[in-house]
Amino acid sequence: MFFYTMPDTPTQITHKLRDDISSMPPGLQAAAKYIIDHPGDFALASIRITASNIGVSPNVLVRLAQRMGYDGFEAFRTPFRKTLVTDQESQLGQEWLDTTESGSELDRTQAKFAHNSLNVVTRSLRLMQPAKVSKAIHYITESNRCFVTATRASHALAYYFSYAGRMAHPGIQLAPRHSGSVIDDLLDSNDRDCLIAITFHPYSAETIAAMRFATQRGLKVILISESDVIAPGIEPDVVFQVSTRSRHHFSNFAGATAVLDCLLGHLFETGGEDARKRVERYQKAREDTGAYWQPSKLPRLRRS
Repeated sequence: MFFYTMPDTPTQITHKLRDDISSMPPGLQAAAKYIIDHPGDFALASIRITASNIGVSPNVLVRLAQRMGYDGFEAFRTPFRKTLVTDQESQLGQEWLDTTESGSELDRTQAKFAHNSLNVVTRSLRLMQPAKVSKAIHYITESNRCFVTATRASHALAYYFSYAGRMAHPGIQLAPRHSGSVIDDLLDSNDRDCLIAITFHPYSAETIAAMRFATQRGLKVILISESDVIAPGIEPDVVFQVSTRSRHHFSNFAGATAVLDCLLGHLFETGGEDARKRVERYQKAREDTGAYWQPSKLPRLRRS
């Protein structure tokens, strides 16, 4: 068996895997190919899930890690996690952006868009005051049901928040759940529920109607928008004002996405062990029902 001097970066690791994959046993070949093809998934998933995705035993991943010069799976995965998480990104400066600005016309355009997105996210998070966060998380976690609504382009934001958020708080649900009106889902709501509404100029008439209806029913209303004044009579209990400044013809949702992601983080922190176990149950159910694609199982080798 060959043992390498431990590479420093995911790029170096994948180059080593490419160089040696042809001389590896079948199981290690499958694991090496998976890491080359799916470095992001490899960075995030546990050894059990990764092994299941590949169709090998966890021991195969341990053996591959050792072959690459690492003590075990976690040490092998660490460079990929660091690259993906980028905890130190803010300390790396913006030389890359300066370099991009000095390039071709396309490079300069890319730098312009990147600058705008960075500014949008920074401003949105700066406006996300902890007192508002505390209030919103209290309303969400204390509610029996927390409806999340948005229309047209911003519907994707509501869908993702409800999809991930219900694992932290089972009462979170997308509204409307089907092809009807959001009012249909709010008909039996009461003051033990809350509503998260997402809308940006030009504001959705349906979303505004839903906010008015929710207020009449006694629901706490949390609004995510670029303004805290969107229509007469709309007075949410919490407003997260975000920047949507864009260099094209539609709103930039990077800031809203960052705010929603922070709220999700707080929900999982508040949910603690119960939320963690709920995520594990969701994950196991998806794996058991074949929700995720998996490569074909390796053929069994006959032993003489």
